[in-house]
Amino acid sequence: MKLIVGLGNPGNEYSLTRHNAGFVILDYFSDYLKTPFKPGRGDFYLAQGKYKSEDFFLLKPSTFMNNSGLAVNQFMENYREIENLNDIIIVHDDFHLPLGTIRIRLKGSDGGHNGISNIIYHLNNDEFPRMRVGIGTGSILRKDEYIDFVLTNFTETEIEKIKTMLPVYSECLLSFLSDDINITMNKYNKNFIENENDSKADME
Repeated sequence: MKLIVGLGNPGNEYSLTRHNAGFVILDYFSDYLKTPFKPGRGDFYLAQGKYKSEDFFLLKPSTFMNNSGLAVNQFMENYREIENLNDIIIVHDDFHLPLGTIRIRLKGSDGGHNGISNIIYHLNNDEFPRMRVGIGTGSILRKDEYIDFVLTNFTETEIEKIKTMLPVYSECLLSFLSDDINITMNKYNKNFIENENDSKADME
């Protein structure tokens, strides 16, 4: 049994903000696998399914981002199907990475992400995988600009790029469900948009 958690803020006013990349990806993934979200036994929405031989849950906290750990901890206490933190992956935005980039980490610090920080706090453990999804523009941000940036909406051009990336994000999560995570990391830890542009340039 595996658990995939997507992070974001509830409410329509946040639906297209950069901070909600985790929600966007899980909504697409849920539709792709035809596993609809329903209210769970806690502050979260939950979907359940099976891919190949692996049973899985998808979870979206109904708390705000800074309290994401509350929802994850409630799931762990109320469902108990997940015995190993290595069977959890947290999908979240990362403004340090350019749009189109995926970076999977097995463990570590929160990297300045409040949702990850709260999950570490509630689990009292940082040894769980996370799928960092690039939302950055390539510009270097000052520390006082971080919050405003992640709460801005994606531009129309960025939304089109995200649409092309959604199947890639889903393939990455399917790999997490069915393969050794090192295989997933080797295959998906890269910038897909840059690589795509490089390939086009080579063909010209």
